[in-house]
Amino acid sequence: MRLLIVEDEKRLANSLAKGLVAEGFVVDVAYDGLTGLDRALSGEYDLILLDIMLPGRNGYRVCADLRAAGSEVPVLMLTAKDGEYDEAEGLDTGADDYLTKPFSYVVLLARIRALLRRRTRGAAPVIELGDLRVEPAAHRVFRGSDEIELTAKEYAVLEHLATNAGQVVSKLQILDHVWDQSYDGDPNIIEVYVSALRRKLDTPFGRKAITTVRGSGYRLARDGG
Repeated sequence: MRLLIVEDEKRLANSLAKGLVAEGFVVDVAYDGLTGLDRALSGEYDLILLDIMLPGRNGYRVCADLRAAGSEVPVLMLTAKDGEYDEAEGLDTGADDYLTKPFSYVVLLARIRALLRRRTRGAAPVIELGDLRVEPAAHRVFRGSDEIELTAKEYAVLEHLATNAGQVVSKLQILDHVWDQSYDGDPNIIEVYVSALRRKLDTPFGRKAITTVRGSGYRLARDGG
């Protein structure tokens, strides 16, 4: 899941990003309304955390512009303003939920997960490829009856491959989906995670589910290998 935080308090924004990354999310951050709107319109985000009092363009306008452009991405508004009229204005512009500062990180995480569950409720809860089973809602993976323990990044790489099973997925596509925009390291980091997935998903079971397509990327077999 990829999140966008639009918050001008840099310490808060970076703290939230660090915590959410530890929870397994991919997180991008914008510190003003114009940059936030531009990223929200051009990026593929599953949820946006949007402050109201922003330089350049306030959160109400950013949300209204998103909805006017046809975006249905869930928006959770964060604000120091309090009162039912402020909340009503936020919801009227198209926000899905509203949280007043200071807030509990535990409550914020629960609200995020609730919005994401609501968004994906109509989607298939499980990806089954032969005896390989990926459960996006629970972040669990099984090979037959055996549960496979994966790190957050390993799971994210696998889910992207599973969602595109049978198709070739390039390293850059995986980087764009799983790592945030600030990552400027070696794209070959993908090889490390693919090798780890093979050690956990294939080798113990005598399978070859993930193949390398030279010069192009990787393919996860539709039948699970």
